[in-house]
Amino acid sequence: MTQWQGKRYWLVGASDGLGAALAGQLSRAGAEVVLSARSEDKLKKLADSLPGKAQVVTLDVSDMTSVEAAAKSVGEVDGVVYLAGAYWPFGAQNWNAEQANTMADVNFTGLMRVLGQVVPDMVKRDAGHIVITSSLTGFRGLPNSIGYTASKAAVMSLAECMHADLRKTGVQVQVVNPGFIRTQLTDKNDFKMPFLMEPEDAAREVFEHMNTDNFKKSFPYFFSLLFRGSQFLPDWLYFRLFR
Repeated sequence: MTQWQGKRYWLVGASDGLGAALAGQLSRAGAEVVLSARSEDKLKKLADSLPGKAQVVTLDVSDMTSVEAAAKSVGEVDGVVYLAGAYWPFGAQNWNAEQANTMADVNFTGLMRVLGQVVPDMVKRDAGHIVITSSLTGFRGLPNSIGYTASKAAVMSLAECMHADLRKTGVQVQVVNPGFIRTQLTDKNDFKMPFLMEPEDAAREVFEHMNTDNFKKSFPYFFSLLFRGSQFLPDWLYFRLFR
């Protein structure tokens, strides 16, 4: 069990949904949280609702200057959790270049920008905790998911590369792969979402994972078996089943 009292965690993408719910979990556990996103009003409202110490630092993960300024303002942290995400559902037949590029930029390149500001210092100190949010969709390509699934697969791969490099050091890297969570992003879906979770329930799953030494957690468990198992299916069968 991790000792949270006195720890300082930077949550990037904390204004809504899973990020806001996880901020509550960490704050109740005794950690100081630094809340970041683009919406200052939402972040201030969240900070005021938390029982512990909270700092608000706005940033746009798609803007390198904004990320550098935010990282400088935040300073040294014990951990960083990347939760920022963008999502629009569409397939290759209805390719929206602007939305596809935004998903890639926020979900993956934004993560790279943020990590570039915190990982070197953690490596130098040989201490730190990095939690990356991917998705069950990252395990294999899906229809009508241009941009999102590819970016989450990249995020998952990055987390695996970092874990391979840092697993024998004092810097812990973890990745979480949630399924459907009720947020303003999933509100865009017009299809039935199996095992749809509330943000608070998903935050508990993430927080429980953060209290372990395990690298990867995919949830909800039974729903995740479908995606994890799909990696072992031959292409002809996989694409028939997931059409």
